[in-house]
Amino acid sequence: MANYNFDMFNVLVVEDNRYMRSMLRTLLYAVGVGNVLTASDGGEAIELLRKVKEAPATAGVSSIDIIFSNWQMEPVDGTMLLKWVRRSKESPDRFMPFIIVSGFADYQRVSICRDLGVTEFLAKPYSVDSLLGRLTGLVERPRQFVLTENYFGPDRRRRPTPQALERRVMKESEMEIIYDDR
Repeated sequence: MANYNFDMFNVLVVEDNRYMRSMLRTLLYAVGVGNVLTASDGGEAIELLRKVKEAPATAGVSSIDIIFSNWQMEPVDGTMLLKWVRRSKESPDRFMPFIIVSGFADYQRVSICRDLGVTEFLAKPYSVDSLLGRLTGLVERPRQFVLTENYFGPDRRRRPTPQALERRVMKESEMEIIYDDR
């Protein structure tokens, strides 16, 4: 794993459990993240993201580079926040890397997040290495964004598929790639 300097990153941690929020914030600082903002639920995060878009000087940062969000929170959970970031016209950056953090990491829940446009999934309990792995993965393996009738987010396929095994219903000519840095 390469050694990166994350000190220019502004990360938003959205977690309703004060202890977990503090721990994640501390770990992000420990791996070199420069600025970590926190919110106690998705609604508070949306207000902060609106403030960053409308009045960055008041918010204290010019942009948020990555969101780490717990799944289960009240009243606005991580998946609702993810939908807002990916679909709302008020979102400051629909392409923002979004990492769901959850103690429920079964296939069904990971699939739900994938289909909503999550960038990565981090299962609790996590280690410093797994946290660092998600951050370096964002840098080393960025994914193009795809817009279809029912989906907007990072390309869900992580490995190349032989043409004979292609399972997509749409033809590539029917898709619009929003961003690809390759």
